[in-house]
Amino acid sequence: MDVSVVIPTCNRPELATRAVRSALGQSHRDLEVIVVIDGPDDDTVAALNEIGDERLRVLVLPERGKAPNARNQGVAIAEGRYVALLDDDDEWMPDKIERQLELAGTATKASPIVATRMISRTPRADTVMPRRLPEPGEPLSEYLLVRRGLFYGDGFIQTSTIMAPTELLRRVPFTVGLRRQQELDWTLRALQHDDVELLYAPEPLVLWHQDENRERISLQNPWEEQLAWARANRHLFTPRAYAAVTMSVISSMAAPTRDAKVFRELLSEARKNGQPGPLEYVTFLQIWALPPAVRHRVRDLVVGRKNA
Repeated sequence: MDVSVVIPTCNRPELATRAVRSALGQSHRDLEVIVVIDGPDDDTVAALNEIGDERLRVLVLPERGKAPNARNQGVAIAEGRYVALLDDDDEWMPDKIERQLELAGTATKASPIVATRMISRTPRADTVMPRRLPEPGEPLSEYLLVRRGLFYGDGFIQTSTIMAPTELLRRVPFTVGLRRQQELDWTLRALQHDDVELLYAPEPLVLWHQDENRERISLQNPWEEQLAWARANRHLFTPRAYAAVTMSVISSMAAPTRDAKVFRELLSEARKNGQPGPLEYVTFLQIWALPPAVRHRVRDLVVGRKNA
């Protein structure tokens, strides 16, 4: 089998079935779809049973362990040469897997991570991300983290865009317990291996639904946890990238506290252990000066395109 699709979910049967149908509807048919239900969830099991496709497998975990653990459990039983990850609230374009397999065939290393561009959809606008692809020789931690403008998304990777060899995902599992930046953490750790390279399909092949009226992990703000993660994994970043993750990513989580002590702590961390440039300082100040809702609206106006 070419590809195993792994979808973690819990208590969201409507979203899970939408994601599953987008995976089963791929133009490349030689795949299986493994839905890992994170703890007992009869409604989702019933909804999936109605799909009626022999390529669909359902694994119900005995208790909740969150998405990274669920992904690891799905990878453990995957039968495909590659695993493609899909969050339950996202969708794929019909030719995503076909295009990624074509791109994997051009890899120069044995274990390619094949990502794609995506459409980030908010209630206000659609935005194609990442806005640019990596440049030759560019450190990938800097590509993924260092901004060239005031808004994130220049370089970017998101879970639902990732396809990688099953063996690599078993060798480098997702970090269980990490609530944010799960795909960034995994990608940077995987890239530490000499046989791994990162490839991007230039087309947007994933629809990332950024619904703001429901609970989402990406709306949580565990800044202290993220700072501890960054400090423990400083070797994954160049000094410029470490300053960027501290002054933009972690600061975006911490800024709602409006705590001057936290402001000083993050600024000190970036200056002591990283090499911030002028844009990092400007980004840091605008993150702390503007409320998140205002930043999001301004970003959508500047880099998004209004829905038709």
